[in-house]
Amino acid sequence: MVTGKSKALFQKARNLIPGGVNSPVRACKSVGCDPVFIERAEGSRLYDVDGNAYLDFLSSWGPMILGHNHPAVTEAVRQALGRGTSYGAPTPGEVELAELVVAALPSMAKVRFVSSGTEATMSAVRLARGFTGRKVVVKFDGCYHGHGDTFLVKAGSGVVTLGIPGSPGVPEDIVRNTVSIPYNDLPTLEKTLRDGNLDIACVIVEPVAGNMGVIPPAPGFLGQLRALTAELGIVLIFDEVITGFRLGLGGAQGRFGITPDLTCLGKIIGGGLPVGAYGGKRELMDLIAPEGPIYQAGTLSGNPLAMTAGIATVKALQAPDFYDELEAKAAFFAAGLNSLSEQYLPGAVALNRVGSMMTPFFTTGPVTDFTSATTADTVRYAAYWREMLEQGVYLAPSQFEAAFVSAAHTRQELEATLEKTESAFKKLAKQQKTR
Repeated sequence: MVTGKSKALFQKARNLIPGGVNSPVRACKSVGCDPVFIERAEGSRLYDVDGNAYLDFLSSWGPMILGHNHPAVTEAVRQALGRGTSYGAPTPGEVELAELVVAALPSMAKVRFVSSGTEATMSAVRLARGFTGRKVVVKFDGCYHGHGDTFLVKAGSGVVTLGIPGSPGVPEDIVRNTVSIPYNDLPTLEKTLRDGNLDIACVIVEPVAGNMGVIPPAPGFLGQLRALTAELGIVLIFDEVITGFRLGLGGAQGRFGITPDLTCLGKIIGGGLPVGAYGGKRELMDLIAPEGPIYQAGTLSGNPLAMTAGIATVKALQAPDFYDELEAKAAFFAAGLNSLSEQYLPGAVALNRVGSMMTPFFTTGPVTDFTSATTADTVRYAAYWREMLEQGVYLAPSQFEAAFVSAAHTRQELEATLEKTESAFKKLAKQQKTR
Protein backbone atom coordinates (compact mmCIF):
# COMPACT_ATOMS: atom_id res chain seq x y z
CA MET A 1 0.00 0.00 0.00
CA VAL A 2 1.48 3.34 -1.11
CA THR A 3 1.29 6.03 1.59
CA GLY A 4 3.94 8.55 0.55
CA LYS A 5 1.59 11.54 0.31
CA SER A 6 -0.01 10.75 3.68
CA LYS A 7 3.40 10.48 5.33
CA ALA A 8 4.49 13.82 3.84
CA LEU A 9 1.28 15.50 5.01
CA PHE A 10 1.64 14.06 8.50
CA GLN A 11 5.21 15.29 8.77
CA LYS A 12 4.12 18.77 7.71
CA ALA A 13 1.09 18.69 10.02
CA ARG A 14 3.21 17.88 13.08
CA ASN A 15 4.99 21.21 12.65
CA LEU A 16 1.70 23.08 12.51
CA ILE A 17 -0.88 21.12 14.55
CA PRO A 18 -0.32 19.47 17.98
CA GLY A 19 0.55 15.85 17.23
CA GLY A 20 -0.26 16.47 13.59
CA VAL A 21 -3.98 15.90 14.18
CA ASN A 22 -7.01 17.83 15.41
CA SER A 23 -8.31 15.02 17.64
CA PRO A 24 -5.87 12.76 19.51
CA VAL A 25 -6.96 9.23 18.51
CA ARG A 26 -6.56 10.12 14.83
CA ALA A 27 -2.78 10.07 15.28
CA CYS A 28 -3.03 6.23 15.31
CA LYS A 29 -0.36 5.94 18.02
CA SER A 30 -2.11 3.06 19.77
CA VAL A 31 -2.17 0.99 16.58
CA GLY A 32 1.48 1.58 15.82
CA CYS A 33 1.46 3.52 12.58
CA ASP A 34 0.98 6.95 11.06
CA PRO A 35 -2.48 8.05 9.92
CA VAL A 36 -3.62 8.04 6.33
CA PHE A 37 -5.05 11.34 5.11
CA ILE A 38 -8.49 11.05 3.56
CA GLU A 39 -9.27 13.00 0.41
CA ARG A 40 -12.89 12.02 -0.27
CA ALA A 41 -15.62 9.51 0.59
CA GLU A 42 -18.48 7.88 -1.25
CA GLY A 43 -21.04 5.39 0.02
CA SER A 44 -19.24 2.79 2.13
CA ARG A 45 -15.74 3.80 1.03
CA LEU A 46 -12.99 6.25 1.92
CA TYR A 47 -10.24 7.30 -0.49
CA ASP A 48 -6.91 8.63 0.75
CA VAL A 49 -4.55 11.13 -0.86
CA ASP A 50 -2.44 8.28 -2.28
CA GLY A 51 -5.41 6.80 -4.11
CA ASN A 52 -6.00 3.87 -1.73
CA ALA A 53 -9.63 2.83 -1.19
CA TYR A 54 -10.99 1.51 2.12
CA LEU A 55 -14.26 -0.04 3.21
CA ASP A 56 -15.21 2.27 6.05
CA PHE A 57 -16.42 0.91 9.39
CA LEU A 58 -15.43 4.02 11.35
CA SER A 59 -18.34 5.99 9.88
CA SER A 60 -16.81 9.32 11.01
CA TRP A 61 -17.06 7.84 14.55
CA GLY A 62 -20.71 6.95 14.04
CA PRO A 63 -22.84 9.58 12.33
CA MET A 64 -22.59 8.41 8.71
CA ILE A 65 -25.41 5.91 9.10
CA LEU A 66 -26.54 6.51 5.51
CA GLY A 67 -23.01 6.20 4.17
CA HIS A 68 -20.87 9.00 2.78
CA ASN A 69 -22.00 11.61 0.30
CA HIS A 70 -25.61 10.42 0.37
CA PRO A 71 -27.36 12.00 -2.64
CA ALA A 72 -30.32 13.46 -0.75
CA VAL A 73 -28.12 14.95 1.98
CA THR A 74 -25.52 16.28 -0.45
CA GLU A 75 -28.12 17.90 -2.69
CA ALA A 76 -29.87 19.52 0.27
CA VAL A 77 -26.57 20.98 1.50
CA ARG A 78 -25.67 22.15 -2.00
CA GLN A 79 -28.93 24.08 -2.22
CA ALA A 80 -28.45 25.54 1.27
CA LEU A 81 -24.89 26.56 0.41
CA GLY A 82 -26.25 28.71 -2.38
CA ARG A 83 -28.24 30.66 0.20
CA GLY A 84 -25.25 31.37 2.47
CA THR A 85 -23.25 29.53 5.12
CA SER A 86 -24.15 31.27 8.40
CA TYR A 87 -26.54 34.02 9.47
CA GLY A 88 -26.40 34.17 13.25
CA ALA A 89 -30.18 34.47 13.13
CA PRO A 90 -33.18 32.10 13.30
CA THR A 91 -33.95 30.01 10.22
CA PRO A 92 -36.91 27.86 9.11
CA GLY A 93 -34.60 24.83 9.00
CA GLU A 94 -33.96 24.79 12.74
CA VAL A 95 -37.70 24.72 13.39
CA GLU A 96 -38.24 21.86 10.94
CA LEU A 97 -35.38 19.79 12.35
CA ALA A 98 -36.60 20.47 15.90
CA GLU A 99 -40.01 19.10 14.92
CA LEU A 100 -38.43 15.94 13.54
CA VAL A 101 -36.20 15.38 16.58
CA VAL A 102 -38.95 16.05 19.14
CA ALA A 103 -41.33 13.72 17.29
CA ALA A 104 -38.73 10.94 17.25
CA LEU A 105 -37.79 11.21 20.94
CA PRO A 106 -40.89 11.36 23.19
CA SER A 107 -38.68 12.30 26.17
CA MET A 108 -38.06 15.66 24.50
CA ALA A 109 -40.62 18.42 24.83
CA LYS A 110 -38.11 20.98 23.57
CA VAL A 111 -34.64 20.85 22.02
CA ARG A 112 -31.74 23.33 21.80
CA PHE A 113 -29.24 22.91 18.97
CA VAL A 114 -25.53 23.45 19.59
CA SER A 115 -22.37 22.77 17.56
CA SER A 116 -20.97 19.55 19.09
CA GLY A 117 -21.71 16.65 21.39
CA THR A 118 -19.33 18.08 23.98
CA GLU A 119 -21.24 21.35 23.97
CA ALA A 120 -24.49 19.43 24.39
CA THR A 121 -23.30 17.48 27.45
CA MET A 122 -21.74 20.53 29.08
CA SER A 123 -24.96 22.48 28.60
CA ALA A 124 -27.15 19.66 29.88
CA VAL A 125 -25.12 19.38 33.08
CA ARG A 126 -25.32 23.14 33.65
CA LEU A 127 -29.08 22.93 33.19
CA ALA A 128 -29.37 20.02 35.63
CA ARG A 129 -27.34 21.90 38.25
CA GLY A 130 -29.40 25.03 37.76
CA PHE A 131 -32.66 23.10 38.01
CA THR A 132 -31.73 21.18 41.18
CA GLY A 133 -29.51 23.73 42.90
CA ARG A 134 -27.02 20.91 43.52
CA LYS A 135 -23.40 20.48 42.42
CA VAL A 136 -22.31 16.86 41.99
CA VAL A 137 -22.33 15.00 38.68
CA VAL A 138 -22.30 11.20 38.71
CA LYS A 139 -20.82 9.49 35.66
CA PHE A 140 -19.62 5.97 34.92
CA ASP A 141 -16.07 4.67 34.55
CA GLY A 142 -15.11 4.49 30.89
CA CYS A 143 -18.02 6.55 29.60
CA TYR A 144 -16.87 9.56 27.59
CA HIS A 145 -18.99 12.68 27.40
CA GLY A 146 -16.67 15.02 25.56
CA HIS A 147 -13.65 16.95 26.74
CA GLY A 148 -15.39 19.25 29.22
CA ASP A 149 -13.53 19.57 32.53
CA THR A 150 -16.32 17.86 34.47
CA PHE A 151 -16.11 14.68 32.39
CA LEU A 152 -12.38 13.92 32.24
CA VAL A 153 -12.50 11.59 35.21
CA LYS A 154 -12.05 7.93 34.26
CA ALA A 155 -13.16 8.76 30.74
CA GLY A 156 -12.94 6.24 27.93
CA SER A 157 -12.06 6.65 24.27
CA GLY A 158 -8.95 8.68 23.52
CA VAL A 159 -8.13 9.23 27.19
CA VAL A 160 -7.64 5.52 27.89
CA THR A 161 -6.24 4.89 24.39
CA LEU A 162 -3.42 7.34 25.09
CA GLY A 163 -2.97 6.17 28.68
CA ILE A 164 -3.90 9.55 30.17
CA PRO A 165 -5.42 9.30 33.69
CA GLY A 166 -7.35 12.54 33.30
CA SER A 167 -5.92 15.79 32.02
CA PRO A 168 -3.62 18.50 33.34
CA GLY A 169 -5.39 21.83 33.29
CA VAL A 170 -8.52 20.51 34.99
CA PRO A 171 -8.75 22.17 38.42
CA GLU A 172 -9.27 19.94 41.45
CA ASP A 173 -12.20 22.04 42.62
CA ILE A 174 -14.06 21.12 39.41
CA VAL A 175 -13.46 17.36 39.44
CA ARG A 176 -14.22 17.36 43.16
CA ASN A 177 -17.83 17.66 42.07
CA THR A 178 -17.66 14.64 39.74
CA VAL A 179 -18.14 11.11 41.04
CA SER A 180 -17.33 8.21 38.71
CA ILE A 181 -18.64 4.74 39.50
CA PRO A 182 -18.53 1.35 37.71
CA TYR A 183 -20.89 0.88 34.76
CA ASN A 184 -23.47 -1.91 35.18
CA ASP A 185 -22.82 -2.13 38.95
CA LEU A 186 -26.27 -1.87 40.57
CA PRO A 187 -25.21 -2.10 44.25
CA THR A 188 -22.65 0.71 43.85
CA LEU A 189 -25.17 2.75 41.89
CA GLU A 190 -27.77 2.56 44.65
CA LYS A 191 -25.27 3.19 47.43
CA THR A 192 -23.90 6.26 45.64
CA LEU A 193 -27.23 7.82 44.73
CA ARG A 194 -28.61 7.32 48.23
CA ASP A 195 -25.62 9.03 49.85
CA GLY A 196 -27.24 12.19 51.17
CA ASN A 197 -23.85 13.90 51.62
CA LEU A 198 -23.07 13.96 47.90
CA ASP A 199 -25.51 16.71 46.80
CA ILE A 200 -26.09 14.98 43.44
CA ALA A 201 -27.55 17.14 40.68
CA CYS A 202 -27.53 14.60 37.86
CA VAL A 203 -26.39 11.27 36.54
CA ILE A 204 -25.05 11.24 32.97
CA VAL A 205 -24.70 7.93 31.17
CA GLU A 206 -24.16 6.44 27.74
CA PRO A 207 -27.18 4.08 27.74
CA VAL A 208 -25.08 1.83 25.54
CA ALA A 209 -21.43 2.57 26.19
CA GLY A 210 -19.57 3.31 22.97
CA ASN A 211 -16.42 5.01 24.15
CA MET A 212 -14.78 2.14 26.02
CA GLY A 213 -15.83 -0.07 23.18
CA VAL A 214 -19.45 -1.15 22.82
CA ILE A 215 -20.82 -2.35 26.16
CA PRO A 216 -24.58 -2.89 26.51
CA PRO A 217 -26.42 -2.15 29.73
CA ALA A 218 -26.90 -5.16 31.98
CA PRO A 219 -30.51 -6.36 32.38
CA GLY A 220 -32.31 -4.01 34.75
CA PHE A 221 -29.46 -1.50 34.95
CA LEU A 222 -31.13 1.37 33.07
CA GLY A 223 -34.51 0.67 34.66
CA GLN A 224 -33.07 0.82 38.17
CA LEU A 225 -31.10 3.94 37.27
CA ARG A 226 -34.32 5.61 36.11
CA ALA A 227 -36.25 4.51 39.20
CA LEU A 228 -33.59 5.73 41.63
CA THR A 229 -33.05 9.11 40.00
CA ALA A 230 -36.80 9.73 39.84
CA GLU A 231 -37.24 8.80 43.50
CA LEU A 232 -34.36 11.00 44.66
CA GLY A 233 -35.03 14.04 42.48
CA ILE A 234 -31.83 13.59 40.48
CA VAL A 235 -31.82 14.60 36.82
CA LEU A 236 -31.10 11.66 34.51
CA ILE A 237 -29.16 12.59 31.37
CA PHE A 238 -28.79 10.13 28.51
CA ASP A 239 -25.75 10.87 26.40
CA GLU A 240 -27.00 9.58 23.05
CA VAL A 241 -24.36 11.35 20.97
CA ILE A 242 -23.50 7.93 19.49
CA THR A 243 -26.70 5.93 20.01
CA GLY A 244 -29.26 8.61 19.12
CA PHE A 245 -30.82 7.80 15.71
CA ARG A 246 -28.17 5.04 15.38
CA LEU A 247 -30.09 2.37 17.34
CA GLY A 248 -33.45 3.46 15.98
CA LEU A 249 -35.40 6.68 15.49
CA GLY A 250 -35.98 6.66 19.24
CA GLY A 251 -32.33 5.98 20.04
CA ALA A 252 -31.31 3.74 22.94
CA GLN A 253 -34.13 5.11 25.08
CA GLY A 254 -36.65 3.87 22.55
CA ARG A 255 -34.88 0.53 22.21
CA PHE A 256 -34.87 -0.11 25.97
CA GLY A 257 -38.07 1.73 26.90
CA ILE A 258 -36.47 4.20 29.33
CA THR A 259 -37.41 7.89 29.50
CA PRO A 260 -34.58 10.20 30.69
CA ASP A 261 -35.06 13.78 31.82
CA LEU A 262 -32.54 15.17 29.33
CA THR A 263 -30.97 13.72 26.18
CA CYS A 264 -27.80 14.78 24.36
CA LEU A 265 -27.42 14.15 20.63
CA GLY A 266 -24.55 14.48 18.18
CA LYS A 267 -23.58 14.76 14.56
CA ILE A 268 -25.92 12.09 13.20
CA ILE A 269 -28.72 14.70 13.37
CA GLY A 270 -26.67 16.90 11.05
CA GLY A 271 -25.73 14.26 8.51
CA GLY A 272 -22.19 14.32 9.90
CA LEU A 273 -21.83 18.11 9.87
CA PRO A 274 -20.78 19.84 13.12
CA VAL A 275 -23.93 19.82 15.24
CA GLY A 276 -25.21 18.65 18.59
CA ALA A 277 -28.37 19.06 20.62
CA TYR A 278 -29.79 18.66 24.08
CA GLY A 279 -33.43 18.51 25.04
CA GLY A 280 -35.90 17.10 27.48
CA LYS A 281 -38.75 17.88 29.80
CA ARG A 282 -40.47 21.22 29.45
CA GLU A 283 -39.88 22.24 33.07
CA LEU A 284 -36.13 21.91 32.53
CA MET A 285 -35.89 23.37 29.03
CA ASP A 286 -37.96 26.41 29.99
CA LEU A 287 -35.12 27.45 32.31
CA ILE A 288 -32.75 28.09 29.38
CA ALA A 289 -32.13 31.70 28.32
CA PRO A 290 -33.81 33.72 26.98
CA GLU A 291 -36.87 32.02 28.47
CA GLY A 292 -35.16 31.36 31.79
CA PRO A 293 -32.04 32.30 33.76
CA ILE A 294 -29.65 29.48 32.73
CA TYR A 295 -27.37 30.84 30.04
CA GLN A 296 -26.13 29.03 26.95
CA ALA A 297 -25.41 30.50 23.54
CA GLY A 298 -23.55 29.85 20.31
CA THR A 299 -23.07 31.81 17.09
CA LEU A 300 -23.13 28.65 14.98
CA SER A 301 -25.95 26.94 16.87
CA GLY A 302 -28.65 26.04 14.36
CA ASN A 303 -26.25 26.60 11.47
CA PRO A 304 -28.29 26.47 8.23
CA LEU A 305 -26.02 23.96 6.50
CA ALA A 306 -26.13 21.54 9.46
CA MET A 307 -29.90 21.95 9.89
CA THR A 308 -30.49 21.24 6.21
CA ALA A 309 -28.29 18.13 6.29
CA GLY A 310 -30.07 16.98 9.44
CA ILE A 311 -33.52 17.31 7.92
CA ALA A 312 -32.50 15.27 4.88
CA THR A 313 -30.85 12.63 7.09
CA VAL A 314 -33.72 12.16 9.53
CA LYS A 315 -36.23 11.95 6.69
CA ALA A 316 -34.12 9.23 5.06
CA LEU A 317 -34.05 7.34 8.37
CA GLN A 318 -37.86 7.34 8.43
CA ALA A 319 -37.98 5.03 5.40
CA PRO A 320 -39.96 1.81 6.06
CA ASP A 321 -37.78 -1.07 7.26
CA PHE A 322 -34.63 1.10 7.36
CA TYR A 323 -33.58 -0.06 10.82
CA ASP A 324 -34.74 -3.65 10.30
CA GLU A 325 -32.51 -3.92 7.24
CA LEU A 326 -29.59 -2.30 9.06
CA GLU A 327 -30.05 -4.66 12.01
CA ALA A 328 -30.04 -7.67 9.68
CA LYS A 329 -26.79 -6.54 8.04
CA ALA A 330 -25.12 -5.98 11.40
CA ALA A 331 -26.32 -9.33 12.75
CA PHE A 332 -24.96 -11.14 9.69
CA PHE A 333 -21.61 -9.38 10.00
CA ALA A 334 -21.33 -10.02 13.74
CA ALA A 335 -22.21 -13.69 13.31
CA GLY A 336 -19.42 -13.98 10.77
CA LEU A 337 -16.93 -12.32 13.10
CA ASN A 338 -17.92 -14.61 15.95
CA SER A 339 -17.57 -17.69 13.78
CA LEU A 340 -14.11 -16.65 12.61
CA SER A 341 -12.89 -15.81 16.10
CA GLU A 342 -14.10 -19.17 17.41
CA GLN A 343 -12.32 -20.93 14.55
CA TYR A 344 -8.96 -19.15 14.69
CA LEU A 345 -8.78 -17.40 18.09
CA PRO A 346 -10.99 -19.50 20.37
CA GLY A 347 -11.65 -17.83 23.69
CA ALA A 348 -9.53 -14.80 22.77
CA VAL A 349 -12.14 -12.43 21.30
CA ALA A 350 -15.29 -11.13 22.98
CA LEU A 351 -17.62 -9.45 20.49
CA ASN A 352 -20.19 -7.01 21.85
CA ARG A 353 -22.93 -5.72 19.55
CA VAL A 354 -26.02 -3.56 19.95
CA GLY A 355 -27.79 -2.79 16.68
CA SER A 356 -25.37 -1.58 14.03
CA MET A 357 -22.52 -0.82 16.45
CA MET A 358 -20.06 -3.43 17.71
CA THR A 359 -16.58 -3.98 19.16
CA PRO A 360 -14.38 -7.08 19.02
CA PHE A 361 -12.42 -7.03 22.28
CA PHE A 362 -9.21 -9.07 22.16
CA THR A 363 -9.70 -10.56 25.60
CA THR A 364 -11.03 -13.65 27.32
CA GLY A 365 -14.36 -13.62 29.08
CA PRO A 366 -17.25 -11.15 28.76
CA VAL A 367 -16.73 -7.39 28.65
CA THR A 368 -19.32 -5.69 30.84
CA ASP A 369 -17.60 -2.60 32.24
CA PHE A 370 -14.47 -0.45 32.10
CA THR A 371 -12.38 -2.86 34.17
CA SER A 372 -13.08 -5.82 31.90
CA ALA A 373 -12.65 -3.64 28.79
CA THR A 374 -9.14 -2.68 29.86
CA THR A 375 -8.09 -6.34 29.99
CA ALA A 376 -8.14 -6.27 26.17
CA ASP A 377 -4.85 -6.98 24.41
CA THR A 378 -4.22 -3.65 22.70
CA VAL A 379 -1.06 -4.96 21.02
CA ARG A 380 -3.06 -7.68 19.32
CA TYR A 381 -5.78 -5.21 18.34
CA ALA A 382 -3.11 -2.98 16.80
CA ALA A 383 -1.78 -5.88 14.73
CA TYR A 384 -5.33 -6.68 13.61
CA TRP A 385 -5.98 -3.03 12.72
CA ARG A 386 -2.82 -2.72 10.62
CA GLU A 387 -3.56 -5.94 8.77
CA MET A 388 -7.12 -4.85 7.99
CA LEU A 389 -5.93 -1.43 6.81
CA GLU A 390 -3.41 -3.09 4.51
CA GLN A 391 -6.30 -5.10 3.05
CA GLY A 392 -8.40 -1.98 2.50
CA VAL A 393 -10.64 -1.98 5.61
CA TYR A 394 -10.76 1.14 7.78
CA LEU A 395 -11.54 0.52 11.46
CA ALA A 396 -11.34 2.73 14.55
CA PRO A 397 -7.65 3.20 15.46
CA SER A 398 -8.36 2.22 19.06
CA GLN A 399 -9.45 -0.96 20.82
CA PHE A 400 -11.83 1.16 22.89
CA GLU A 401 -14.14 2.37 20.13
CA ALA A 402 -16.98 1.01 18.03
CA ALA A 403 -17.24 -0.31 14.50
CA PHE A 404 -20.35 0.77 12.62
CA VAL A 405 -22.32 -0.85 9.82
CA SER A 406 -24.04 1.68 7.56
CA ALA A 407 -26.91 1.48 5.11
CA ALA A 408 -24.34 1.86 2.33
CA HIS A 409 -22.59 -1.43 3.15
CA THR A 410 -23.75 -4.20 0.83
CA ARG A 411 -23.98 -7.88 1.71
CA GLN A 412 -21.17 -8.52 -0.76
CA GLU A 413 -18.94 -5.94 0.93
CA LEU A 414 -19.61 -7.46 4.33
CA GLU A 415 -18.77 -10.91 2.99
CA ALA A 416 -15.55 -9.56 1.47
CA THR A 417 -14.65 -7.97 4.81
CA LEU A 418 -15.18 -11.28 6.58
CA GLU A 419 -12.80 -12.94 4.10
CA LYS A 420 -10.19 -10.30 4.91
CA THR A 421 -10.87 -10.76 8.62
CA GLU A 422 -10.25 -14.48 8.22
CA SER A 423 -6.85 -13.72 6.74
CA ALA A 424 -6.05 -11.33 9.62
CA PHE A 425 -7.18 -13.82 12.28
CA LYS A 426 -5.08 -16.56 10.70
CA LYS A 427 -2.00 -14.36 11.01
CA LEU A 428 -2.82 -13.50 14.61
CA ALA A 429 -3.28 -17.16 15.44
CA LYS A 430 0.08 -18.00 13.85
CA GLN A 431 1.77 -15.23 15.83
CA GLN A 432 0.22 -16.56 19.02
CA LYS A 433 1.67 -20.02 18.40
CA THR A 434 5.17 -18.61 17.87
CA ARG A 435 5.21 -16.60 21.10
